[in-house]
Formats: sequence, structure tokens, C-alpha cells
Amino acid sequence: MRPNPHLQDVRTVYYAPLVPRISDERLTERREEILQGARRAFARHGYEGATVRVLEAETGLSRGAIFHHYADKQALFLALAEQDAARIAATVAEHGLVQVMRDLQEADNGWLGVQLEVRRKLRTDPAFAARWEQHQRSVLQATSARLKRQRAAGIVRDDVPLELLVDFLRLVFDGLVSALAAGPGSGMRPSHLSGVLDLVEDAVRQRPTSVTSEPTRGAPA
Repeated sequence: MRPNPHLQDVRTVYYAPLVPRISDERLTERREEILQGARRAFARHGYEGATVRVLEAETGLSRGAIFHHYADKQALFLALAEQDAARIAATVAEHGLVQVMRDLQEADNGWLGVQLEVRRKLRTDPAFAARWEQHQRSVLQATSARLKRQRAAGIVRDDVPLELLVDFLRLVFDGLVSALAAGPGSGMRPSHLSGVLDLVEDAVRQRPTSVTSEPTRGAPA
């Protein structure tokens, strides 16, 4: 059937309202705001206690706004892990893992609280542990690469496998984080921290070949 040219088309066309485009910079800022609020929530209430209502209160945003950027609570937690791992890896590449440990003296309670909660979940949640390990690879790779460079420069000892030195530093780092996060109850004296880390650096430093050798300069790890 051919349309009648004399009939007016009275169909109504609906147009979707224009949604203002949010800049990439603003999206990054919003994601960072959510992460900082989530960090406070996890530090104060633990992973299990950081309910959706707690996350809303700490971020000042609705659940819809929060989970528009992050799929779920674990995604939020792992995003914090990835953020921390990237910062640590950057410091390790430039100054070594021991410097990261020295910087922990200035770490805020939010960061330490999240790290303590991470260690609890690593013991109780195998699926989380597997995903967490993926985010920690950048730190281990940066540590290994720096030790390799320092060994080639004659600063790091070469009488033990490199992987053993990496595991040694990793264990010291994890123990220090747990002690600082636990607070005074850990029994560690904060005034001893610098001396303890001096011992850690000395443990990985190249040994003089004779009594007349000059001490090796530079932070080894």
C-alpha cells in the first residue's frame, strides 16, 4: 500500500536527554575519592565490617556511584592493593625495598590498617591470596631488578642466590608492616627501627674481600 501524500505524519519522535560527558580527569578524581574512602572503611572496620552502608558513609557516595566504578567490595580492596604495589615498586626501583621500609615510619593508620587486613585475608581466603599475589609481582620484579643492578655494581653480596635475598627482604618487609600495623602491642620499639634496617642492609651488602678493602658504598637493597 502506497502512503497518501496528503496525510500528515503525526508520529512523535522521542530524543534521549543529553548526558553531560565527564572528563577523564574528573573520572580519575572520582575513583581516587572512592579509594580513599574505602581505605578508611577497611582500616577502621576490617574487610567484613566494611559493609555497603559503611562504604557509603566513608566515601560520601551512594552504592550506585561506588559500584559504577568498581564491580564489588573485593574489586575495591584489590584496587587499593594495586595502587600500593605501584607506589612501592616505584620506590624500590629508585631507592630499594629497605627505603620503603624506612618510609613506613611515616605511614598513616589507614594504609597500615589495610595492610593488616590484607594479611588476615591472605591466611583465610585462598582465592583472595591468589589475586593478591598477582598485584605483588611488580614489587618482587622491581626488587629483583634492583638487586641485580646493585650486584653487578659490586654493592650486593654474590655468595647467595638472588632469589634468596628477595625472599629475605620480602619477609622482613611483611614482618615490619605487621608489627607497625599492630601498634604498641607488637612489642617492637620504634626507636630501634632505624638500627634494625641498618642491619638488614648490612646483611645483603657485599663483604670486603680483605681487611684493607674499602667499604662498599650505596644502599644495596
